[in-house]
Amino acid sequence: MTDESIPRPRAKKKFGQHFLNDRNIIRKIVEAAGVKKGDLVLEIGPGTGVLTRELLDAGASVTAIEVDSDLIPLLRSRFAGEDLTIIHSDALKTSYTSLAKELGGRFKLVANLPYYISGPLLSRLLTERAAFSIMVLMFQKEVAVRIAAGPGSRDYGNLSVLSQAFTDVKREFDVPAHLFTPKPKVDSSVVSFRVLDEPKIKMDDEKFFRAVVRSAFSTRRKTLLNSLSSLGLPKADTLEAIKEAGIDPGRRGETLDLNEFSTLAAALYQRAGGQKNSGTLP
Repeated sequence: MTDESIPRPRAKKKFGQHFLNDRNIIRKIVEAAGVKKGDLVLEIGPGTGVLTRELLDAGASVTAIEVDSDLIPLLRSRFAGEDLTIIHSDALKTSYTSLAKELGGRFKLVANLPYYISGPLLSRLLTERAAFSIMVLMFQKEVAVRIAAGPGSRDYGNLSVLSQAFTDVKREFDVPAHLFTPKPKVDSSVVSFRVLDEPKIKMDDEKFFRAVVRSAFSTRRKTLLNSLSSLGLPKADTLEAIKEAGIDPGRRGETLDLNEFSTLAAALYQRAGGQKNSGTLP
């Protein structure tokens, strides 16, 4: 059965499906991931298999996670006998660390992410980043801008700090809305994340660092002293930690760079030790 003879399913709104049609963009995604013969590649949301075809043609061994059960028969028919494993699963509930161990190595990840899960899924992927050597992901353009933003920008936020702490982030190129079916209301952007062996900054405890960053951006109009109250520390301790880190308590989270977040988290962690161990802090 040829690709042309396989019926094309309609995109489902509940899964946020928008199928990419442009072969040139597909090739650029594969190039951005540096996919070559023998690579282990994980694709999230293969859809009708346009990107899957390019990955297989590059010589990769592809594992694809697809939540839409109606697409599974199409993919199995289209790629019968090829080096493709299809997993019917929700990407937000998948253990990528376990999958990498099961298949014997780190993946190169490629995905055209549904807009409505892009933030939560990126956070999960960063937590399980040991499963990947590189992630090349497509986002709504404004989300991609936020991920790559630097301190002092109104776009700078939680995902900016975490992405840039654990990976080398590069906004690769934009993808116009008209190249998708159905056409979304906004343009998209492809972003690459080269996973680092170690974070760019020192962390005493990654989970606690994430909690500090999340708290710092929880109320963007408030000062650090007030935003960090969600950590549950006494206000006096929080104030001492901020001053010890050499930071003005009147600053806001979006003004701190990675090194300042590292220093601040370390000072807060020292004061949170007893309460953290008793389970009252994140």
